Amino acid sequence: MPAQRLSVVVTRRLPAPVETRMKELFDVELNEADVKMSREALVDAMRRADVLVPCVTDAIDQAMLAQAGDRLKLIANFGAGVDHLDVQTARQRGILVSNTPGVVTEDTADMTMALMLAVTRRIPEGLHVMQAGEWRGWAPTAFMGGRIGGRRLGILGMGRIGQAVARRARAFGMQIHYHNRKRLRPEIEEEFEATYWESLDQMVSRMDVISVNCPHTPSTFHLMNARRLKLMKPDAVIVNTSRGEVIDENALTRMLRAGEIAGAGLDVFEHGHEINPRLRELSNVVLLPHMGSATIEGRGEMGEKVIINIKTFADGHRPPDLVVPSML
Repeated sequence: MPAQRLSVVVTRRLPAPVETRMKELFDVELNEADVKMSREALVDAMRRADVLVPCVTDAIDQAMLAQAGDRLKLIANFGAGVDHLDVQTARQRGILVSNTPGVVTEDTADMTMALMLAVTRRIPEGLHVMQAGEWRGWAPTAFMGGRIGGRRLGILGMGRIGQAVARRARAFGMQIHYHNRKRLRPEIEEEFEATYWESLDQMVSRMDVISVNCPHTPSTFHLMNARRLKLMKPDAVIVNTSRGEVIDENALTRMLRAGEIAGAGLDVFEHGHEINPRLRELSNVVLLPHMGSATIEGRGEMGEKVIINIKTFADGHRPPDLVVPSML
């Protein structure tokens, strides 16, 4: 299938250099308005395209894929996570799925540390006072937070991003603990001086900071549920830069309001941009609009990976970042 004849539909605006390169290589249809496509619009796109380039906000399920046209042969996802795509059904229908792994690792780990510091050092509270013109000068007991050096960090999901977080946290003097589907090799544990916990319950109950860095799958949905959140120490904080569905957001909100958990830093939410309004009222919570991978460099590299996957497919080869069921 010659690349110049490939019909590619992109569901959202991408960085300008990426869109320019796509125009050079493919017959590309861009979303100039940058408005999230409706379910009907996504189905229509899948009926007329050879390649669809969706992102994390585009939920594509079995019923939608059943209506895809015979032309659709590749879904080249702009992003590493694919929990919004029914990969199994896509493959059954002969549609390949690719993603963009690796490029967001460092950026997301940076944001994890930023949230950790923001919550423990009460940065948003200080920022609010300064912006409101309410600061009356330094005082010995004002805005006292806690240092993160010496604290026990429990990393939930020790993949690429979890390890990048561990590397940064070690530099801050934190003690590294982790729970993972599989235990890491001894040399990796030694690098981070990391302690493995087979029991997530036991780890959660002993940590000062919990960092959620696992993907959203059926087995991780509400992994941090009400029962497990109650195991956390009252002075512990939780940070999530992975997927909102991993935490029971309503239970977390109740516990934060009751003072049963000291604080939270959240870049992702269980219901997308529909955030529990009670979370916004809390001074011990830092909320960000899914900014973990939002760097110029990272988004550009994501776009390049999308282009490489499409171009490789167009040349008759397997996309380098093909998603297979064993990865899920």
